[in-house]
Amino acid sequence: MKFLEKYSDHVYAVLRIVAGFMFSLHGFQKIFRVLTDKQPDVFSQLWFGGVIEIIGGILIMIGFQTRIAAFICSGMMAVAYFQFHWKFSGGEEIFPVVNRGELAALYCFLFLYFATRGAVKWGLDNLLKSKNVI
Repeated sequence: MKFLEKYSDHVYAVLRIVAGFMFSLHGFQKIFRVLTDKQPDVFSQLWFGGVIEIIGGILIMIGFQTRIAAFICSGMMAVAYFQFHWKFSGGEEIFPVVNRGELAALYCFLFLYFATRGAVKWGLDNLLKSKNVI
């Protein structure tokens, strides 16, 4: 499988773009009621989460300030998991598949990985760096 190694940066970029896009959709759903009836109160914790999802997801998707955006989104997903999914009462609700927190946990670690690698390829960070803008 060594032949796939030369595509690792390309596949990483596709993962970053798709994950950022999908994450931003959660924010659009919360803020603009896209594909849902629920809308959080303005300036509530869920509303701020939606704003972070939109802005952070788009920044990750386009690869601009990727490390910072991904770090903030990772932290937000950690808070979402512990505050809304994991009940500290012990028992089987510790497992993400039981408490429905698998998406929050997965996004948390995926964004933490993005924060360590940055945009790598096909991102504005690299384009601006090559033009000595940042």
